[in-house]
Amino acid sequence: MKNLEKDWLTRGLIDFEYKKYILLSYLQGVQSLFDDRKLYPYLSDLIFHYQNLQSIKQNKELLFENFPRKIARADFEKLKIHYQKIVEDDSLMKEIEQILSFAIPTLRNTLNEGRGLYDHIEEQLKVEPIGICPLYSNDGYLLINERAKSTTQVYQYQITVFENVEEKYRGIHTKYLETVHKKISRTFESLKLELIKKYPDLPNPATYLVDIKQEMPFHETAMPVAKRLLVKYISAA
Repeated sequence: MKNLEKDWLTRGLIDFEYKKYILLSYLQGVQSLFDDRKLYPYLSDLIFHYQNLQSIKQNKELLFENFPRKIARADFEKLKIHYQKIVEDDSLMKEIEQILSFAIPTLRNTLNEGRGLYDHIEEQLKVEPIGICPLYSNDGYLLINERAKSTTQVYQYQITVFENVEEKYRGIHTKYLETVHKKISRTFESLKLELIKKYPDLPNPATYLVDIKQEMPFHETAMPVAKRLLVKYISAA
């Protein structure tokens, strides 16, 4: 699928029909991926483009930031002049406003479909702790159990907290460790003990299982949703 450039609104010809074609072609590709239950990174891209266009609509100065950047200072000055001409050109601004009036609700419709798909996918996943979790749970193991498969995937995870004056953000990094075969004698509790013996760097690790009920694309859907769900679960604990 061809991605939508960050500066697609101002790159090349500024013409409603042309930009409409570019946008609809992009959204058609996104829709086909959603039909295949593939969420990422396409949902994140949609959110970026939607929020970007809303910001541009509210602030004409952001138009300047959406123009392709030039390295040379002389070219950069030309870019500023070009931007100034567009802002002062009523016909061009009307064209951009027409594009925005079409693009924002069109993007919103596809974005709402993606969010609906995300909510449905999230309902198919369940997070639960394995054994007794330590007070510090920002480092540990993540077990991904897809019921349709005979294996469980093991990851080490680390949650990082970013803070500013207004909010606290959490990010998660995962490292693939191994894939183990399911056995009647191998419970998730016993698997945790195996990991403690094999990887002594974490002697008392927080360990969480994400159980996936339905079959779905792993890298584009199951894993990114599982990571977000784990962050949400630990944050609420």
